[in-house]
Amino acid sequence: MLLRTAIVEDSAAIAELLAQLGYPGTGPMMPEKIRQLQAHPDGRLVVALDDSGVLLGFIGLHFMMQLALPGDFCRITYFCVSDIARGAGVGRKLEEFAEQEARARGCDRIEVHCHERRVDAHRFYYRQGYEESPKYLMKRL
Repeated sequence: MLLRTAIVEDSAAIAELLAQLGYPGTGPMMPEKIRQLQAHPDGRLVVALDDSGVLLGFIGLHFMMQLALPGDFCRITYFCVSDIARGAGVGRKLEEFAEQEARARGCDRIEVHCHERRVDAHRFYYRQGYEESPKYLMKRL
């Protein structure tokens, strides 16, 4: 398995995986979103490919400064493994990459917000050592 930074040519495969997550119709905007992440110094989008080059999953990361604490933190923004590749270690490899990258950037934690309906994803995160944190609030604009 190969991990690498996403490129615009990955757009269709990433959009397909996002559809599996319940986000249909992202194809038209995906090339621009990937370009924006490529240019953002505190963002990463990394894909996992099998030996034949098929995209099996991806993880989006953002690195944020903390004002009142010594370390920064990494937020997993999107994380998906293809239905056909689940259980094969793809998610574990991507999450391990996120942890290595976060440590290298001086982060003291990784956060992920995962909707309560994603029970299988919760089990994955707990196996990786994540624990529940305080309530997450948002305001739609």
